[in-house]
Amino acid sequence: AAVPGMVGGMLLHCKSLRRFEHSGGWIRVLLEEAENERMHLMTFMEVAKPRWYERALVFAVQGIFWNFYFVAYVISPKVAHRAVGYLEEEAIHSYNEFIKELDSGNIPNVPAPAIAIDYWRLAPDSTLRDVVMVVRADEAHHS
Repeated sequence: AAVPGMVGGMLLHCKSLRRFEHSGGWIRVLLEEAENERMHLMTFMEVAKPRWYERALVFAVQGIFWNFYFVAYVISPKVAHRAVGYLEEEAIHSYNEFIKELDSGNIPNVPAPAIAIDYWRLAPDSTLRDVVMVVRADEAHHS
């Protein structure tokens, strides 16, 4: 999830250096988005407690997506950004469904992990639902 922001930020950084011009703040925005998306992953990894092969899958998909997105961004940054916008909109829909499942009791509303409480400055008694709400808000901002 953090790949688009990191790739975009890196390529804009290099472009800015080559052209000796400012990015208008976009490098910082993209790198902050990458960090935010990384925290989404770190938070849900803490909740899900993935096995080694699930972590390996994340690693493999990251490698494939990094290269694909890098090429797409070099060809057309505008199209690459729009594609990410669509992914973010789909994430919002998925989080809406996740909230419905939490509210119906199909998924236990466990306490929020410490990493989420620290990162989003949530109340100490926050729950998974609170985490999903702030993550969904992040995705809406990114889209």
